[in-house]
Amino acid sequence: MHKFLYKEIAETSPTIDYLEVQSFEMNVYLIQISIGGTTGFVFDDEDRPMRFHNAGHIREAFAQCEVKQSVMTHDTPYEEMIGNPPKAATPMALPFSMTMPY
Repeated sequence: MHKFLYKEIAETSPTIDYLEVQSFEMNVYLIQISIGGTTGFVFDDEDRPMRFHNAGHIREAFAQCEVKQSVMTHDTPYEEMIGNPPKAATPMALPFSMTMPY
């Protein structure tokens, strides 16, 4: 999987074909993007997956980019722990607006 450096994205403002916000517990969001057939996570300056802490933070970070499609997925380890059936093989993706609310 490809590593997209956030500083390069901020400098070049590419058109992002697909942006997936992966939501985890404790307000941690990771971003996976696809640009021109290449897919990968967004990394920070310290070569770690870049963590975002809310929807506004994500929208501000990618405001300079044209994002053709964006979705949010949520993964939690707790379904089986509370007696629910095992989760689906593919996570449900909900639309995610990249427009800042007024």
